[in-house]
Amino acid sequence: MTITIVGASGQIARLLHPKLIEKGHSIRGIIRNPEQAKDLIKLGVNPIIADVEQMDDISEPIGNADAVIFAAGAGPGSGAARKWAMDRDGAIKLIEAAKKNRIKRYLMISAMGLETPRGNEVFQAYQQAKAETDEALRNSDLDYTIVKPGRLTNDPGAGKISIGKSLDRGEITREDVASVLAEVLEMPKAIGKEFDLLSGSQPIQKALEDFLVS
Repeated sequence: MTITIVGASGQIARLLHPKLIEKGHSIRGIIRNPEQAKDLIKLGVNPIIADVEQMDDISEPIGNADAVIFAAGAGPGSGAARKWAMDRDGAIKLIEAAKKNRIKRYLMISAMGLETPRGNEVFQAYQQAKAETDEALRNSDLDYTIVKPGRLTNDPGAGKISIGKSLDRGEITREDVASVLAEVLEMPKAIGKEFDLLSGSQPIQKALEDFLVS
């Protein structure tokens, strides 16, 4: 498959690229900063320079792909306005671009616990932006999968996870999130599904198979 990833220079995306390439996929990576292009090329990614935040229609940089993944975010230190502009509006622009380009498969990196926003004003804005995006994706008629990890860590991936419709708070490594994304992309049973994701005791493939048939 050809996969276009918005937020291709992000921490999860950089861990995801080699996993997808190993499976034989080609990646078009959307980035805003041209200085990041060399690093992506070294990873085997075709960098596409586009400022998703500033563009109204991102269908041209999204291009002709078999699937899209939204891995972008305003990032730590940004204010509420950027949470809305990137975490919500950027993801919704990707929905519209996928429809325009006739791309059905859409993977969303969301977050767990969005039903009860918590924390300060900026963090609540982030959670509300994510919740609105997830709702837009559910209503999009695209072949979506929404992955909702807990608190992210940079520890090495253990390859063992816990999946559920509503899990208690916890954490998971970015590497394990990337591994889950690489697996669910090719799983027809994952279409139209969403799930919380934490570190756990089950191997990734077994956990996915058990959850998706339940």
